[in-house]
Amino acid sequence: MKIGLLGGTFDPIHFGHIKPALEVLKQLSLDKVWLMPNHIPPHKQTTQVSSQHRLAMTQLVCQQYEQFEVCDIEINRDTPSYSATTLQLLAEQFPQHQFYFIMGTDSFIQLPSWYQWQSIFDLCNIVVCQRPGWQLDKNSQMAELLAKNAVIPTTAKKGKIFPVDATLQDISSTEIRQLLNEVAICHSHNEPNNASGFESNTAQTSKSTFDSTVAAMLPNVIQQYIYQHHLYQNK
Repeated sequence: MKIGLLGGTFDPIHFGHIKPALEVLKQLSLDKVWLMPNHIPPHKQTTQVSSQHRLAMTQLVCQQYEQFEVCDIEINRDTPSYSATTLQLLAEQFPQHQFYFIMGTDSFIQLPSWYQWQSIFDLCNIVVCQRPGWQLDKNSQMAELLAKNAVIPTTAKKGKIFPVDATLQDISSTEIRQLLNEVAICHSHNEPNNASGFESNTAQTSKSTFDSTVAAMLPNVIQQYIYQHHLYQNK
């Protein structure tokens, strides 16, 4: 099977992860995309919520989209989630699969800073999706590598780079966390506190604006999970 691999902290998982992954699956005729939440990401100090919550949210997304499956190989690890190590383990456990490691342009540019990054090409193909605000320097090492190894869709088992023109999703988990905290503050400050029990029109409009913005970034099941467990609220 041809398996796409999309790793990340998923703190929280959002449409900026989901929509490009679906486009990659379609364009490269993949059988599945495995979503891999990190436990200890090597390039970040910490996450905002626990591994348990981030895994639960990823599972909810997989229940909504049959094209996805959860891969918990990294979130169950007690050491940093180095991609080279993960891919080596997956190649050993699933030699029958062809793996396509999905990343944004920003990650591809920074790839030489990754642990044993060159070994990744011995273990899988790499899929590079556009990311807003990121562009390769034409004279850079990675531009040269892309030009040398980029291919149109083939059955190459490993070592190739597949540039994919996925629809740009200008969404970040940091932005979502900030917005969710503002939503929590807005809702708490605008709770009915008068005899009639009604909010002002201004309060209702403000809440509606926040909620519609969040809805454009997060699947409904993830919104509900976040609100149910009071995540990302620093009020």
